Amino acid sequence: MFDNVCKFLAETFSEDLASWLLGEAVALSKLSPSELLLEPIRADSLMLLQSEQIVLHVEFQTRPDADIGFRMLDYRLRVYRRFPDKSMRQVVVYLQPSGSPLVHQTTFEIPNTYHTFSVIRLWEQPLDLFLRAPGLLPFAVLSQTVNRAETLRQVAATIGDIQDRRTQSNVAASAAILAGLVLEEGLVKQILQAEMMRESSVYQGIRAEGRVEGRVEGRVEGRVEEGRSLILRLLMLKVGEIPEVLRSQIEQLPLEQLENLGEALLTFESVADLTQWLENL
Repeated sequence: MFDNVCKFLAETFSEDLASWLLGEAVALSKLSPSELLLEPIRADSLMLLQSEQIVLHVEFQTRPDADIGFRMLDYRLRVYRRFPDKSMRQVVVYLQPSGSPLVHQTTFEIPNTYHTFSVIRLWEQPLDLFLRAPGLLPFAVLSQTVNRAETLRQVAATIGDIQDRRTQSNVAASAAILAGLVLEEGLVKQILQAEMMRESSVYQGIRAEGRVEGRVEGRVEGRVEEGRSLILRLLMLKVGEIPEVLRSQIEQLPLEQLENLGEALLTFESVADLTQWLENL
């Protein structure tokens, strides 16, 4: 959810993002990872934007990622293959404070190869940097501030001055979602008007996504429960009464292991075989 909000802001307010990360309001357009050939690396937080002269690669991270250095190098080479004459700016933006050394990593090195990229830890960035443009306002509460609630109130007041209603509602919803990383939901709703957020395409999209995910998870969980009940019945027919401790273990198995158990039970002759199979997991 947080990654999607950051990507929405980067795409919708690309000039604001360019002003922050490139130092000038360059007009940028979205670049799809599929345009860079090869099989894409799964990175939900990935954002690629380009102008005629430069490609901006931004990855928003809520937590440290040990693979980030490799991704930076990989996408640098992909962009070079596709656009050898364009320069490239690569930035990893960490949203939440972390003591991990990974949030300070700015290089990736393997024998005979050395690559560098930039890292921004939002909690170390000055607040006023994010109060200058609508597309940066949602990041303000994650910046260097001693009172996040008061910062969110300042952001809310600034959002209230935005004339375009659609822009206003989208920025408010984005600010509310990112504020959820550091503030209680009730306080966020109290500061940012709920009605304004409900008009936002961001808010509506996330609600729709949540409903879809809920239905999918419900269907999957339903299939898991059916499969678990069937396997328990088959096991009882095969080996007899199942001790409660083994039944409890089976009830906690994820879908993949349940499927494996369904195949293995055909070879069981006794409860001892089932016990041995569970011990080998």
